Amino acid sequence: MQALYTAHAHATGGREGSAGSNDDRLSVGLATPKELGGNGGPGTNPEQLFAAGYAACFLGAIKFVASQDKVKIAEDSKVEATVGIGKRDDGTGFGLTVGLKASLPGLDHAQAADIVKRADVVCPYSHATRGNIHVDVAAV
Repeated sequence: MQALYTAHAHATGGREGSAGSNDDRLSVGLATPKELGGNGGPGTNPEQLFAAGYAACFLGAIKFVASQDKVKIAEDSKVEATVGIGKRDDGTGFGLTVGLKASLPGLDHAQAADIVKRADVVCPYSHATRGNIHVDVAAV
């Protein structure tokens, strides 16, 4: 695969540090959630960043698939992503779970479900995670 775009980012301090893009368009403070033993400070965390990125990418994939069918996706369409982190069942580290719920106003449920199913094939985040983490995808 030849990359059409390459993002560059950095993090310092781990879960209690900061992260940003090399072009300075993204700059965030990081804080560990209380559920993971942190103080739950005002910063974000890698799971929130992954959820936001996956949701945005998945909605882009939905729009791409819909455009192939000449279907217009409403401006107020959204994808809600949930990312969970916990100890893996094998006890050797941590793993993630993902839930994606797509709301596509103006489309009947069957059409929305078909577009979401096909978007799951197109989306590069879905492709990268397939077989590695559990991902539930639904049209709501």
